[in-house]
Amino acid sequence: MLKETLPALRKLHRLSQEALAEKVGVSRQAIAKWEAGDSEPTLEKARLLAAALEVTLDELTGEDVPLTPQRPVPKGKHLFGIVTVGDKGQIVIPARARRVFDIAPGDRLVVLGDEAQGIALVKAEGFLALAEAVRGQMKEQ
Repeated sequence: MLKETLPALRKLHRLSQEALAEKVGVSRQAIAKWEAGDSEPTLEKARLLAAALEVTLDELTGEDVPLTPQRPVPKGKHLFGIVTVGDKGQIVIPARARRVFDIAPGDRLVVLGDEAQGIALVKAEGFLALAEAVRGQMKEQ
């Protein structure tokens, strides 16, 4: 949805609402309304937004579409989109992310956190195998 992807892409490009508005030829208030979901841009303004943010219209407005700008991105790095945390803390992992990381229903994930870096999800099997390897190396020392 535009109201979710627009602020993420704008921040990715380190643009203020005012700077993006200037590129698109609208007011800062128009950008704020689009980001809040109070209104939507015309097709022409959406095309200008997409061009300013270096994405396709599908990437700008679509769900489950990668939000990577068209400039080079390091191999293996992804921005899958934005998810909403539910009332009980649950999230839905975007389908593309599940495909890339081979996550299936019933898989167990380890939730890691770093107050400076954020939260990471790791498949439990891989994490536990790594922990076991480290423990084995420590026993050898």
